Amino acid sequence: MVYVTLAGAIASEILATTAMKYSDGFSRLWPSLGTAVGYLIAFALLARTLRTMSIGAAYAIWSGAGTAVIAAIGMVFLGESASALKMLGLLLVIAGVAVLNLGGAH
Repeated sequence: MVYVTLAGAIASEILATTAMKYSDGFSRLWPSLGTAVGYLIAFALLARTLRTMSIGAAYAIWSGAGTAVIAAIGMVFLGESASALKMLGLLLVIAGVAVLNLGGAH
């Protein structure tokens, strides 16, 4: 169940960050509200996750997955460049999360 809660936190953070892109510096109401609500949900779910998962593992998974997915969204949907160096960076983020979790997530 802890991984379901963490996945919810990650999804909320991704939606909030994407909404922030469309908020135009918080000058558009609905994307701005989506950002605020998304981050509120993300942090609430992350806090719940930390009841049973170590902070190092939870934060590594949360931030690594969020970073990788947001970078992919930027490249696939928002016209950001997709260089080989950027791809290498994403692979290193994923590898780093995997290495941090080798000792177990709890």
